[in-house]
Amino acid sequence: MQAYSYFCPTRIEMGTGKSLELSAILQSLGLGSSILLVSDPGVIRAGLVAPIQSALEAGGFSVTLFDALSQNPRDTECLAGAALFRETSAELVVAVGGGSAMDTGKAIALIGKNGGTPAEYADGHLPYHNIAPIVCVPTTAGTGSEVTRSAVITEAATHRKMTLKHAALRPTLAVLDPALTYSVPPAVTAATGVDALVHAIEGYTCRLTHPISQAFGAQAMRKIVTALPMAYRDGRDEQARYEMLEGSLLAGLCFGSADVAAVHCLAEALGGLYDTPHGVANAVFLPHVLRFNAQENIALHARLARYMSFASDADPDELACEKLIAGIETWTAQLNIPKLRDLPGVREEDFSRIVELSVKNGSTPSNVRAVTAEDYLRILQEAYRA
Repeated sequence: MQAYSYFCPTRIEMGTGKSLELSAILQSLGLGSSILLVSDPGVIRAGLVAPIQSALEAGGFSVTLFDALSQNPRDTECLAGAALFRETSAELVVAVGGGSAMDTGKAIALIGKNGGTPAEYADGHLPYHNIAPIVCVPTTAGTGSEVTRSAVITEAATHRKMTLKHAALRPTLAVLDPALTYSVPPAVTAATGVDALVHAIEGYTCRLTHPISQAFGAQAMRKIVTALPMAYRDGRDEQARYEMLEGSLLAGLCFGSADVAAVHCLAEALGGLYDTPHGVANAVFLPHVLRFNAQENIALHARLARYMSFASDADPDELACEKLIAGIETWTAQLNIPKLRDLPGVREEDFSRIVELSVKNGSTPSNVRAVTAEDYLRILQEAYRA
């Protein structure tokens, strides 16, 4: 019999227009009056931050904006944000944006209060404690970082993707407003949506999974596979945007107390080397890792195919697994996800470095099937030829 635990202290507020209620919610929680608002330039240009900042200031909060961050956030950016946190005597961090803003916000809340570098926490040299309250307002349906205990940060000097992971990094508050996702461009909608699906799949199948994670993951898969193509075709489809944001949330709750696995290990290596958008990197590897993993546990992967309606209950498990791979390939094709060989900068001569980074990733041992450097190389080659 399996022993497991599940802990998520995050208060979740979901609904259209909820982001404009943030000031009132924060007043009720009494987390402090001085805010470091973390966002990225694209979200600011889209006009999503100004109304939130204005509402906070009208509610009596002192707000300082930090927006010097990349789509794959660097440790140097986190350190700059932490310095500003201390300079302004901020008491809490409010992150408005996608995964980059939320992960940077988590790192700032940690380092701003305690000092050190992201690497010192990721490598276990400093303890996670005394972290400033973190509030997340996602503007994409993808990372689920608003409810997870993790932040993925790139070490600028080495291109290593580091994962800060601790229960104390779970946000105090997550405010999910589907209206903030209406203006997300189709390509970003597709990439972030695939990221959410991979969270659900890997959280459901990884070695650290358990019944609670699987319950969230199964529901997330059902929602995302149906809603993402609709949101991709029509960004103003309110129901599809709502379902995607909720699906991403559920996927975050799925993997947030379990883990991700080999798809993410490869994707994070790609992102660290080439700055590839994380969801795109996940998408190019997903069918190839599923094909590799399904050989280890056919019944498990047949369940995935049925959750996503790629196979029926009447299909034998072996056939359901085949339909899973084919279904994922067709599904990602309609989202116009590029192939690995077409991604900027990707070169076969770099494969050994990608494999090295993937093997070193802390989530490699969580993959449902044991995966070696030779396995990673074969998966890479297969994806490159696809």
